[in-house]
Amino acid sequence: MALLQIAEPGQSTLPHQHKLSVGIDLGTTNSLVATVQSGLASILKDIDGQELIPSVVHYGQNVTHVGHDALPFLLTDAKNTIVSVKRFMGQSLNDIQYRDALPYEFDETSQDIQLKTEQGIKHPIEVSADILKKLKTIAEVSLCGEITAAVITVPAYFDDTQRQATKDAAKLAGLNVLRLINEPTAAAVAYGLDQKKEGTFVIYDLGGGTFDVSILKLHQGIFEVLATNGHPHLGGDDFDQAIAEMIKKECGLDQLNHEDKRFLITEAKKIKESLTAQQNVTAKFKLSNAKDISFSLSRDTFIHSTHNLVQKTIQPIKRALNDAKLSITSIDGVVMVGGATRMPHIQSEIKAFFNQEPLNNLNPDEVVALGAARQAHTLAGNKSDQDLLLLDVTPLSLGIETMGGLVEKIIHRNSTIPIAKAQEFTTFKDGQTAMSIHVLQGERERVSDCRSLANFTLTGIPPMVAGSAKIRVAFQIDADGLLSVSAKELSTNKETSVTVKPSYGLTEEQMTHMLTQSFENAEEDKKIRMLSEAKIEGEQIVTAVQNALHKDGSHLLTLDEIKNIQNAIDTLSLSLKGSDADLITDLTKNLNALTETFAAKLMDQSVGKALKGKSIDKVNL
Repeated sequence: MALLQIAEPGQSTLPHQHKLSVGIDLGTTNSLVATVQSGLASILKDIDGQELIPSVVHYGQNVTHVGHDALPFLLTDAKNTIVSVKRFMGQSLNDIQYRDALPYEFDETSQDIQLKTEQGIKHPIEVSADILKKLKTIAEVSLCGEITAAVITVPAYFDDTQRQATKDAAKLAGLNVLRLINEPTAAAVAYGLDQKKEGTFVIYDLGGGTFDVSILKLHQGIFEVLATNGHPHLGGDDFDQAIAEMIKKECGLDQLNHEDKRFLITEAKKIKESLTAQQNVTAKFKLSNAKDISFSLSRDTFIHSTHNLVQKTIQPIKRALNDAKLSITSIDGVVMVGGATRMPHIQSEIKAFFNQEPLNNLNPDEVVALGAARQAHTLAGNKSDQDLLLLDVTPLSLGIETMGGLVEKIIHRNSTIPIAKAQEFTTFKDGQTAMSIHVLQGERERVSDCRSLANFTLTGIPPMVAGSAKIRVAFQIDADGLLSVSAKELSTNKETSVTVKPSYGLTEEQMTHMLTQSFENAEEDKKIRMLSEAKIEGEQIVTAVQNALHKDGSHLLTLDEIKNIQNAIDTLSLSLKGSDADLITDLTKNLNALTETFAAKLMDQSVGKALKGKSIDKVNL
């Protein structure tokens, strides 16, 4: 007896078939891969039935081990066993924290991070690609087919370089990336759909190496990110390192080899996890030189010693609430994401701050991958009754340098992405045929206080009087958060563009201070901008009037008029060397008023020259 296949209008004639898509949480400590089957998102398991895949890669002489297979080499071959590689993505050697505590050998000839292994030099992108290959294999074995598309999660505060590095790793792994999605947003997708929740939620995401906080409004399948903030280099690894430093200090451990460095971190991680359930933990172990170590730590001491790390997560929450223009009482729930949120003092701190119990009814390790799977299912074209619209944001403002060393912001922080915005600029000098476009990221008014992303030059501008040319500068951020910038001279359509790929990612200090300094220095920045703009306007009118005097002053003005104008020019020029914006503005207005008659005479002269030799009936009125 044959089975009759029935398809709904618009669906495949084989309704049991759909494009195999997955969501991947490429984590610092562990990674997961998930998919949607029969309308439900679920984590895929490896052949041993394990869902959490350690983000660990061992490079042996003839073989590469990934995940659980690499764990046995953590202590026996630490130099060739790479962990927490996510913290290296898009970074330089100078960005590495706790470098002396790491059991790796770095290629010192390269400013970029290059790891020396048994298999030669390995770039963090290659290591990440090996983890992604493992996840891809797990998915294809579980789903009995080739994976056609994937959505990969990244920290909300990953910058352009780190996002591009993630996409490059996926390409090396043979994955077609439909979209990069911010981890807090993915968590909100999973929580909102699975729990049928609506309202305004804070997503507190503390993973192994990064911290993000996002505020989202969930309503009828629309996930709108209102604000985001965080630390690109703060996570569970830092709590492990804090314990390791305590052990080194108490036990007098100075010089450690590769294996002992890794062993110490491993023991510290065990102590941290044990303190989740116990008030006191004693660890006894032996180093490679046979030295016996005994170390005891109470939960109270651990809480006190890592209080500064917890507080580093509170300040970004406050900034995100301020950006979203929300109070603590406006928050309907706080979703905890990431394995590090299991620490009791993290839970209690968040409970006290928001005056409500955090939401822990979804596994914090799994929720990001589940949300990514939902998004991948939709973007791959698989029909769903739970299709959703994601409205994510960019975390920092983007703009270009203008005269006076100022930053003109074109896309402001927390703008919904994807987004495209353009603004018109002009030339500063007569006959200017090129313009340098300096792309910047940050919240301050001065170029020196923001981060440089890229420089490129628009050439071929027709020589005109200053201020006549029209140059349209356009910024575009795609759904992955990647930026491209173009500049076009409108009369000739001469255009040039750049895809912004800064050499290295933002340091923790750059990220955390960009926003705080913008608030702390808002009044000072306002004064600096007013002064700079006043000087630019003053310089422009001085140059224009001096040129006009030199060319036409002697036959259009009396000697007294020329003397008065020249005195006004000298007075204004002297004020331009000072820092009194109001004085410069007043003197500029004075010079402008003093030259009104001169300007009228120049206009009459120009009209006279244009009409000379023409009869009235030949003039187009």
